[in-house]
Amino acid sequence: MALASFMVPIGTPAPEFTLPAVDGTEVSLDSVGKEPALLVVFLSNHCPYVRRMERGLGTVTAELADRGLATVAICSNDTVDYPDDDAAHLRDQVRRAGFRFPYLIDTSQEVARSYQAACTPDLFLYDAARRLAYRGRFDAATPGNSKPVDGSALRQAVEFVLAGQPVPEPHTPSVGCGIKWKRGGTPGGWLTGPR
Repeated sequence: MALASFMVPIGTPAPEFTLPAVDGTEVSLDSVGKEPALLVVFLSNHCPYVRRMERGLGTVTAELADRGLATVAICSNDTVDYPDDDAAHLRDQVRRAGFRFPYLIDTSQEVARSYQAACTPDLFLYDAARRLAYRGRFDAATPGNSKPVDGSALRQAVEFVLAGQPVPEPHTPSVGCGIKWKRGGTPGGWLTGPR
């Protein structure tokens, strides 16, 4: 079932995290870098929405890294019921998509809860002070259309952040596969409904 991102309030501070990466290292919010923009993106390997845009994400984030964008991806899906999202498959995804950023594993799902992530992909762009500047879609491409995977929405948002300006609203929510919460672990409050 496709879900839309929750559109966390602009200005919300980036929640702290320390998680293992698929390459065996440990990555924290503080270690990601001091670049003027930070993208935290919740992904998975099996989701067709992510598959549709993953190579574009690899290309766009590599291009924007030279301009001052740091990127980190997080997979929070339950790997018991969704084994295609385990570390070995995420490493395959890194190679397939050309990711040059850390890809982290949120086994406890606490980081997804702290970010109020709803779906994959779910993008959170922070400014130099690590305050939320943009949340929404990568671009208009979805599995059911022929729109180009060009990262146009993210690119525009990053341009504003790098210029020290607010990203004009409205932001279009990201849409994708709902995060696969562990049985009995569906977060309350902001998220209700089926897994």
